[in-house]
Amino acid sequence: MLKKGLCLLIGIMMLFCQINVVHATNLASGAESAILIDANSQQVLYHKNETKRLYPASTTKIMTMILLFEAIKEKRINWNDTLSCSAYAASMGGSQVYLEENEKMSVNELFKCVAIASANDASVLIGEGIAGSHQEFVKMMNEKAKQLKLVNTHFKNCTGLHDVEHYTCAKDLATMGAYLIKIGGKKLFSVTSLYDSYIREKNHQKFWLVNTNKLLKQYQGVDGLKTGYTKEAGYCIVTTCKKDNLRLIGVLMNEDKPQTRNEDMKGLLNYGYSKYQQIKLYSKGEVLDTLKIKDLVDQEVKVITPKDIYYLNDRASKGEVKTKIKYNQIELPVFKNQEIGELVVKKQNKTIASYSLYLEKDVKKMNFLDKLLRVYKSLI
Repeated sequence: MLKKGLCLLIGIMMLFCQINVVHATNLASGAESAILIDANSQQVLYHKNETKRLYPASTTKIMTMILLFEAIKEKRINWNDTLSCSAYAASMGGSQVYLEENEKMSVNELFKCVAIASANDASVLIGEGIAGSHQEFVKMMNEKAKQLKLVNTHFKNCTGLHDVEHYTCAKDLATMGAYLIKIGGKKLFSVTSLYDSYIREKNHQKFWLVNTNKLLKQYQGVDGLKTGYTKEAGYCIVTTCKKDNLRLIGVLMNEDKPQTRNEDMKGLLNYGYSKYQQIKLYSKGEVLDTLKIKDLVDQEVKVITPKDIYYLNDRASKGEVKTKIKYNQIELPVFKNQEIGELVVKKQNKTIASYSLYLEKDVKKMNFLDKLLRVYKSLI
């Protein structure tokens, strides 16, 4: 009797274990395209038709926010600046906060409108404030896409409203998401993590912003990033989640329903966090190599890691992890914030991650006096 009971208990436990196992073949079943990456290294953990060109809908606004944060960083615009709404921005359909022509709103509030409520009118107004016109802003979007090496992306607007020549892919959206997180930092998450907020609080026309990303309340650790929907694009989402110091980015494109989209994203995140563990390779500032460069004043310079370097290890995969440094062509002078190569992480002869590398300090080419001094020191 005891033996039968024990067998029954083990059988029940095995059944529950089988139910909880997340298989890659069952992931993102409702999506036409999907990808899951580590936000830090952009190591790909799962992919499905990730380079297929599809319509992005409002996930487009990730690029809008990228250009906003770059403009803030370069002091071409600041959060307290007030922008006056143009007739064109006020005419936007779809998701909006109903900006009126000549209405004034701060860049900070406009950012909240875009990041939380996916407001098309606010997105256009931000673009006009940065570039002077929506058309010029779209040019900037496409230029940035080239800089980020987004080979399957082309923009026709900053809203995501449908245009047959406006497209991207899951892989490119993940790259955009990782870059936005990098430059947006705490300011970005202080807004994208909000389930709701308000604008126009000072002029007695208080307007409630409700986040289109319902996963904020459905999955622990989710704090962004952007949803989207049009009839042509279907339901899309770019999600970021952080657990135990591990940040993942998931992308789903062209789902039939928001509910299935959200469930598919939960499954994707469960897969990532259950299958992979984060392993530290190097600490920030660790010396990886010493270069001897001809005509260098100090003769040699150290190559360092700009941040802690990790990779994600498949818990079920065996094999040694190897690293290799690939250098760019180095021409003096070189500044310490200038990328001089990359650290490539490989497992089973397959590249799983790569990180930019930098010099520990600025270095310059020897001038005539430097050369004389070197000769003099060699004679002493």
